Order: sequence, then C-alpha cells, then structure tokens
Amino acid sequence: MQVIGFCRFSYPAEGGFQVGHDSLAERRAYLYAPERLNQRMRNFEAICLPSIAAQTDPNFTFVILTGDDLPEPWASHLRDLTKTVPQAQIIAKPPGPHRKVCQQTINQARDLGQPCLQFRHDDDDAIARVFVERLRQAARDTAPFLEKHRSVGFDWNRGYIARADADGLYGEVQVTPFWGVAQAMYVRAGTRQSIMNFGHQKLMNFMPCLTFTDEVMYLRGHNDFNDSRQKKHIKPQPLPRLTAEQETEVKDLFGIDTDHVRRVFVHH
Repeated sequence: MQVIGFCRFSYPAEGGFQVGHDSLAERRAYLYAPERLNQRMRNFEAICLPSIAAQTDPNFTFVILTGDDLPEPWASHLRDLTKTVPQAQIIAKPPGPHRKVCQQTINQARDLGQPCLQFRHDDDDAIARVFVERLRQAARDTAPFLEKHRSVGFDWNRGYIARADADGLYGEVQVTPFWGVAQAMYVRAGTRQSIMNFGHQKLMNFMPCLTFTDEVMYLRGHNDFNDSRQKKHIKPQPLPRLTAEQETEVKDLFGIDTDHVRRVFVHH
C-alpha cells in the first residue's frame, strides 16, 4: 500500500495557523523572518530529516510543501539537504487556502485508484525509525476493518517532547494522544480527502481511530517558533538535559545523532 508523509516547510497558507495575520504580506514577514527560518532549518536538518532517512521501511514518499517564494539561501539549502533522501519531494506552490492546497499536494503524489496511508509531519519533529514499518503492519493487521470505512485514523501517542540547541537535546518521554506527530490515516481508493483535511486533535470526530501506546514513536520539537506556542499565556516548559544513555537511545530510536545536533546549532 502506498505510504505518503506530508510536511509543510514555512508554507504561506491562507488559514491553517493558530497565529492570526491580517494580510498575506504580514504572514510572509512572520514565516520568512531570518531568525525563524534559521531555526526551522536547523531543526529540519538535525531532527526531522535524519528520522525520515533512517526508516526501516524505505518504501514511502515524503512530500515537503514550500512557498514558491521561499527566500534564499534557505530554498537552496532545503534542496541540498534533501538530495540524499530519495523519499523527499519538494513541491513549491503559491499561497492558497490551507486545507485545499495541502489536499491537492498530497493527491499529486497519490495513485488515486489505490488505497493510501498518509501521515502528517512537522519540520521540527521526528518519527521513530520503525514508524512506516509499524504503520504498514497496522494496516495489514486491520485490513478487514479498513475495507469497511472510507478513512481510519492511527495514532501513536507515546514519545519525547524535546528541545535542541548548541548544547544538544533536552527532553522527556510523555503520552499525549492525537498530537499530530506519529499520526496517520488510511484513505480508501478514490477518496480525495487527505489527513490534512482534519485537525489532528479532532480526527476521532470524523472516523474510527486506532491508538497505540506501547512504543516510543515520536520526538516532538519544542521551540520558540512552534505555531502552538505563539498565543499569550503559554508558559515555558522546562526540559531536562538528555543523559548519555538517552542520547544513545534517541540515536537508536530516531537516527538522531546528538553530536550532529550540536554541530548544526553551533554553525548557524
């Protein structure tokens, strides 16, 4: 079954952000601010992409949606980083309605005549190396159930919340359901709706969902430029520095090398 991952990299959508902007120019100024793009790129390089490249099941497509005006040098750097990851496809589009553009972009990568597994992914998050393998196995295990529904959600709810900087990684394991990372959806053949047509915390309102909590399956980035952290009264969340043993575990689980994290955050 076809598996598609979908990631927005600072795409200037109309809607789709918890942070409101009065105009497209204001949204572009926010998304394309050099300080913000530098941090998003660092997290993409050190956290997100290694976990995609390290998947034990490499038979999937990872679509990265950007604006067609993503400024330099970040646009070129994004292309350079993904050259060695065959699953990665950068698709650049002009601004448009968030859900509509995301749906169209995912369907560009689809064979609409076949069922599909889709997962959403942020550019500062990581999935466990076994995620695609587990997702495909879950679909096989529930095949008779999937055939009865147009769409079915899958959610792995145990993982790290983590922050990266020049000193390495800070984080701890917790359980949060429907957080939007290590979250996927089965889509029946011919169905054009995508996982991005639904808010990640509301997926269970629209389809049956299966939850898995037995494995650490994600590392969710926690930084000053998270969209969910731009509202007022959001308190900082202190995180402990990972021990040497945890750094080894993170490398084994996600393919994330903490020494590489330090180098990436120092050199920018």
